[in-house]
Amino acid sequence: MKNFPHQIFRAYDIRGEVGGALSEELAADIGRALGAEARARGVGEFVVGRDGRLSGPAISRAVAGGIRESGCDVVDIGMAPTPALYLAAGKRAGVQVTASHNPPPDNGMKIMIAGETLSGDAIQEIKRRVLEKDFGENSGGAGKLRREDALGAYQKKMTGDIHLNPEKKLKLVIDCGNGVAGAVAPTVFRELGCETVELFCEVDGNFPNHHPDPTRPENLADLIAAVKKHGADFGAAFDGDGDRLGVVAHDGEIIWPDRLMLLFAERILAERRGAEIIFDVKCSRALPRAIEKHGGVATMCKTGHSFIKNKLLETGALFAGEMSGHIFFNDRWGGFDDGIYAAARLCELLAADPRAPAEVFAALPDSVNTPEILLPMQEGENHKLVADLLAAAGEEDGAVISRIDGLRMDFPHGFGLARASNTTPALSLRFEADTRAQLEEIQAHFRKLLLRARADLELPF
Repeated sequence: MKNFPHQIFRAYDIRGEVGGALSEELAADIGRALGAEARARGVGEFVVGRDGRLSGPAISRAVAGGIRESGCDVVDIGMAPTPALYLAAGKRAGVQVTASHNPPPDNGMKIMIAGETLSGDAIQEIKRRVLEKDFGENSGGAGKLRREDALGAYQKKMTGDIHLNPEKKLKLVIDCGNGVAGAVAPTVFRELGCETVELFCEVDGNFPNHHPDPTRPENLADLIAAVKKHGADFGAAFDGDGDRLGVVAHDGEIIWPDRLMLLFAERILAERRGAEIIFDVKCSRALPRAIEKHGGVATMCKTGHSFIKNKLLETGALFAGEMSGHIFFNDRWGGFDDGIYAAARLCELLAADPRAPAEVFAALPDSVNTPEILLPMQEGENHKLVADLLAAAGEEDGAVISRIDGLRMDFPHGFGLARASNTTPALSLRFEADTRAQLEEIQAHFRKLLLRARADLELPF
């Protein structure tokens, strides 16, 4: 099909600019394809939700209409965080209309069918159905439509699950970045008994204050200032659809997700020794070391919320997470990524610890490291560059090479990673070492490899 937007069908979701690559007509066709795929898997009902983007109502109506035309019923939960959609869908099918932390003009879909979050080949199968108009024999059916209060059920379940020590009152700042988490997070934390300071909790799809991506330090500047101003125990930041968490300590230090996961893993393993813990390739070397030290099984996985969620489903691991802030609890929660619940579990953990929250954070092992560094490229060029790197890399300089997701080289004193981002056309890089000099040494090694592959690269490190 001429001018078909192949690029919006990504590794673990669908994302594109509304009115450009993603039209209402295409969204309806995607809905028809999703309905056909669900029926082929023996599922006849879809839960449909959306985040707070301005295009959300129109795109979700189009998707829901296409699903109903396929003969599947639709349960419309309206505007709610992605984890509320996951909870509502359960073993049914679900589609959340969201572009997570992408710019305001974008939108897209996160999809699950019978508990499986679609990724990789399954996303490509949806694209094939759309291209070939393969909407199944019952296309043109009339699925029913009903509405459900998933937001209220989500809030009630969470506040029933989390129990804070009433003798240890916590004060926190929550920054919803004008994303959909603002529709529920302030109420949740107040009901849990926390003194809660709200920051940008009004849902506004223009994201007027800062970009809703808690992995970027510049997006945490307002939260850091507010935590210090109000003397809070910590600050929590959520992304646009509420499935990711960023944390800031009392002194403004950013507690990156891999260090936060270490804290959660230690607590879970104290109760369930021998449990498997899953983490992505961007995480610190300290995390698997701590998991094994506390009697757990450490499993490295490809980056991507759907890859990790499906690995969790496959293995039955009790906990998983990735450096982007997707954190999955599978012990008492549903095994899906949930930034709001992860922040609530952090409150529970801090309230139960006899130490002050500042001492808990200070005791976490640290290293000299970089946040994720993105090198923007043309669509598809990032995957080609990574393929060239993988072909050129050898077992050199005492490094252990992992090809799970791009090129990760673990040296005795640190690691470097270069992988193709699956959410934007960019090369994703991360580095960690025991000392600043060793970090620069690893970066120099990767600089040499990258420039050998493409001499014209302007590297951001």
